[in-house]
Amino acid sequence: MTNESDIAEIGETRPDPNALRGPDDHLNQEWIERLRAHLSAGEEHDVAEMMEPLHAADAGDVLEALEQDERVALVQMLGDKFDYLALTEVDDNVRTDLIEELPTEDVARGVATLDNDDAVYILEDMDAGDREEILAQLPAFERLSLKRSLDFPEDSAGRRMQTDFIAIPPFWTVGQTIDYLRVEKDLPDEFYQLYVVDPSYRVLGTIPLDKFLRAKRQVRIENLMNHDVLTVEATEDQEEAARDFERYDLVEVGVIDENKRLVGVLTVDDIVDVIHEEATEDIKLLGGVGDEELSDNVLSTVRSRAPWLVVNLFTAMLASFVISLFNATIEQMVALAALMPIVASMGGNAGTQTMTVTVRALATRDLDRGRVRRLILREVTGGFLNGCIFAVLIGAVTWLRYANPGLGMVIGLAMIINMIAAGSAGILIPLALNRLKVDPAIASSVFVTTVTDVIGFFAFLGIAGLWFGLF
Repeated sequence: MTNESDIAEIGETRPDPNALRGPDDHLNQEWIERLRAHLSAGEEHDVAEMMEPLHAADAGDVLEALEQDERVALVQMLGDKFDYLALTEVDDNVRTDLIEELPTEDVARGVATLDNDDAVYILEDMDAGDREEILAQLPAFERLSLKRSLDFPEDSAGRRMQTDFIAIPPFWTVGQTIDYLRVEKDLPDEFYQLYVVDPSYRVLGTIPLDKFLRAKRQVRIENLMNHDVLTVEATEDQEEAARDFERYDLVEVGVIDENKRLVGVLTVDDIVDVIHEEATEDIKLLGGVGDEELSDNVLSTVRSRAPWLVVNLFTAMLASFVISLFNATIEQMVALAALMPIVASMGGNAGTQTMTVTVRALATRDLDRGRVRRLILREVTGGFLNGCIFAVLIGAVTWLRYANPGLGMVIGLAMIINMIAAGSAGILIPLALNRLKVDPAIASSVFVTTVTDVIGFFAFLGIAGLWFGLF
């Protein structure tokens, strides 16, 4: 006979206690608590056994799930077995706090095991003094390579690039190149194409691996290479580089310095991170939360959000001032006070929809002059048509609710006016901010909401005053 506990087990999939993640892909809290127990007891072998099979991304999630003192204990207990690549998978605050607690020599030893781009990602957020102390403990070649990458602007292709790549001369044959790849030890672990360069390391062409592996040994490289070379400059913004990857379906691209010399490569795994970061940044800016992280404390969160809340307070006061201009009208018909938030709210939502589309199009550089004209016409026309649709709906409901057809007509007209204003503001405000070199993602939301609130209240109460004053 089946009892209740058996039924519960049938209906619920229990996570494997030895697995890091449960069926819902969330961290298995039993696994985390067991790791905590081993850390507390100082059981190094058990800790290493639990962490050894984890990917760097999963190890990063584990670090974020632990408390600060537990993170330090975990890294120190694992010693050389700890993969410092995990530090590229955690929030900035977690990484910074952890590195500050670790001995400099341990961090230097861990950074030395990473690819150039991952090492730069960890070092770039550190204080200059601590960074120099770590760099001083690295071998000369690696130190110079990292310093060169760190000299490039923040969020540039030079900061994201790997400095390990395969460059060969055009007069080699496929056979010579294969022999070189087999013998040479200082080559990248993974690569997608070969770069053909002249003696000064200027790129002459590229050869994808699939094309290279199908060629016969006696074929000369110069007869095999692609002459149409796409490269990005090291100082180019990483978002622009990501756009090239998207436009041309790239897997890898060479990075050149101001003298057109090949200095590194960008690979698709780096660009996926860039796309994720840029999209996350835009979403946060639209919400007015800056660079806030989940690991931030209360004070940091308040400091991040307060500035735009202050701006919003002043814009709300402006809307309140508009309402105060019509106190006498509201006193004569109390129903206006109940209905006017509907007009403002509908306009605010419509404006936000248009603003979101516009900001995204600006971020992806999809708006040229022709498209701007079409988009403005589309949004204004769409605002008018939506206004007509919802004017009929809210007008009919208001008529039935208050038995006043004139009031239904007033709110309907105000709805049309505010929806047109919402469509216009949602596109024109981001375009204006972009023209003024202000990030539209930061300020658009506050200004669009202000426009729809002010025009919505003014239109509704103004039309009401005229309508009921004349008729």
